[in-house]
Amino acid sequence: MYALIENNAVTQVGELSILFPNTSNPTHAFAIEQGALEVVEGEQKDQRFYWVTFDKYEVTGNVVTRTYVNTPKALEDVTETPEGQTEPVTTKGLKSQWIAQNKASANSQLASTDWMVIRKAERNIDIPADIAAERIKLVAECNAKEAAIQASTTMEEFLAVVAPVTTREP
Repeated sequence: MYALIENNAVTQVGELSILFPNTSNPTHAFAIEQGALEVVEGEQKDQRFYWVTFDKYEVTGNVVTRTYVNTPKALEDVTETPEGQTEPVTTKGLKSQWIAQNKASANSQLASTDWMVIRKAERNIDIPADIAAERIKLVAECNAKEAAIQASTTMEEFLAVVAPVTTREP
C-alpha cells in the first residue's frame, strides 16, 4: 500500500496499479520517483479486547503511518433500556465473557472423567486418587482465574490474567 503526498498531506492511498493506472507494472522505485511513499501500519491492539478503528494517515519525514484508535471494550456488563423499549438489555462485558470461557474450558477438561463421579455417586466405586487430584486441581485453577478476572479493575489487570504476555528466552 502506498500514499501520494502533496504539501506533507496524504492525497490518495492504494496499490500501485490504482495510484498509477496508466503505467504498466509500476515498481517500488517508480512509485518513490513519483513521490509516493509506502504506508506503514500503526498499532492495532488485540481486537478481542479493543474496538480498533482507522483514525488517519500521518506523514513524518519519508514515512506514512496509518494510525488507529484502540478503545478498550467494557469490562463490566452494561444494562440499558434502548430508546422506545421498556425492557432493559444487558450487554455482557469482557469479564462475563471470559469467565464463561474459563468455565467451559474447565468443564470440557472435566467431562472425560465425569462418569467416574457418577459411578461414585450411584455405586460407591472410588474415584482413582490421581483422577480425583487432577479434578480438584482443575476446579481450583478455574476458581482462582475467575476470582482474578473479577478482581481486575483496569484493562491492564484484566489482560494480565486472561492474556499474559510471555517472553521467550534468547
